[in-house]
Amino acid sequence: MMTTELLDVQPRELKFTFELKKQSLCSIQLINKSDHYVAFKVKTTSPKKYCVRPNAGIIKPKATCDFTVTMQAQRVAPPDLQCKDKFLILSTVIPFGTTEEEITSDMFSKDSGKYIEEKKLRVVLISPPSSPVFVPINGESKQDPCYENSVKKDRVLSGVENIPPPHGVAEDVEGFETYKDMDESRAVKDVEELKPANIGEELKLAKVVEELKPAKDAVALNLTKDFEELKLKLNTVDSKLKEVSFSHLDLSL
Repeated sequence: MMTTELLDVQPRELKFTFELKKQSLCSIQLINKSDHYVAFKVKTTSPKKYCVRPNAGIIKPKATCDFTVTMQAQRVAPPDLQCKDKFLILSTVIPFGTTEEEITSDMFSKDSGKYIEEKKLRVVLISPPSSPVFVPINGESKQDPCYENSVKKDRVLSGVENIPPPHGVAEDVEGFETYKDMDESRAVKDVEELKPANIGEELKLAKVVEELKPAKDAVALNLTKDFEELKLKLNTVDSKLKEVSFSHLDLSL
């Protein structure tokens, strides 16, 4: 049993500025207080609602590591902005030389007899200072129309397989889950949706090129015409110079 705390977590709660249909980010810093290499893993009670980068990693002795939590855009605001979502940070001592690719859920299982440190963080939602989430209308709270502008979701690949919580976790922690990778079919769908826009841009570019061709030809034609006129003028000047030369020769004789 470890007597020394492995990680210090700052801050101890995740604060998100809540706006309808807008993402919100929060950064958490992990400080390794021990003289050992420590592996950590982040879990949450709502894995589909949040993206964490990175959601697992290794912290060197006395070093720090930051991870960012992104709350996906929400269509409905919870009553009184009260959120029951929670996060759990698991940490354990690992051997020197362990790589991040070797981190598995088994490392954080209490069944192995290893010491697993748990840090629980709650989620706090905050209204934006100048833009309230709800606008009172006739005594009722209505959604502000300005929040109808949607923002693209930041889909983050966690890079860690979705593994259910280890059986050794305390009962009040069993609701925590790890993050799933982005659905491949969903990514393919996004690419398909982008194709028409790309084709449209190509057609516009082709049209602009076609419109520029006549202008280019006209410029080339004008240059050719100017060159011919200049050549003609030079020939005329040359002829006059020859006439002057002959006249000078006649006078000298």
